[in-house]
Formats: sequence, C-alpha cells, structure tokens
Amino acid sequence: MRDLDLGNGILVPAPLLRAATSRSGGPGGQNVNKVESRVTIEVDIAALPLTDEQKALVQARLAGRINKDGVLRVTSQAERSQLANRDRALARLEELLRDALVVQKKRKRTKASKAQKEKRLDEKKKRGEKKKLRSRPF
Repeated sequence: MRDLDLGNGILVPAPLLRAATSRSGGPGGQNVNKVESRVTIEVDIAALPLTDEQKALVQARLAGRINKDGVLRVTSQAERSQLANRDRALARLEELLRDALVVQKKRKRTKASKAQKEKRLDEKKKRGEKKKLRSRPF
C-alpha cells in the first residue's frame, strides 16, 4: 500500500491504513464465488497527522462516512481485480480527505444595485403584459 498525499505537505503514512478484502457482489460467474476482489480501506481519524482544527474539519465534513469509533471507511468493488479495487479505494480516500481539508472562503454579502432592481422589475412588467395579451377579450 502507498502513502496518501493530501497536499500542503501532508502525508498519511501507509501503516495508518488498514485494508480488508471480501467477496464482491454482482455478476461475474465463477470469479465472484472464488476471488475476494472487494477492498475496504479504513483509517482512524484520530491517528491522522493533522492539527486538531483539521481533524475537526474532516470529522464535520465526512460525518456520514465516519463510524462511531472515528474510523473512515472507503470500499471499492467496481473492478474485477483486487489490485485495481485497492488503487481505486486509495484514490477515493485521498480525494475525500483532500476535499475535506479545503478551507472555504467566507461569503461576502452584496447588495443588488438600483439598476439591477429596476431591470428586474421592467422584465416582470413585460412578462405580465405578454401574458395579458394572451387572454381572450370579453
């Protein structure tokens, strides 16, 4: 297994990751019955080499994927080979952690300009007139 590169110099060493294999579901004939091609990779959030703020950010953003023991689990069974599924699961785990660590900018509240408001009202009036013209005269 390889180390995960989360960007900004953050590396998750491979020994912190646990991989488990099991039989994959779905079609595949004899291969499905014999080969353990599904791969599940787990990582303990508390053991990650991150600051407390970063751990809290990961915990909050990936709350639906983290179990009560604080373990993040990613599973892949899309490929027929165990190796391809392991690589796919590692890439997905890396992507999830990298996205969770991105700090989003605060949104600046802005006000619509007077010209924008007038334009919107004019458009509404024009639409209303158009709809009025569609009705039958009495």
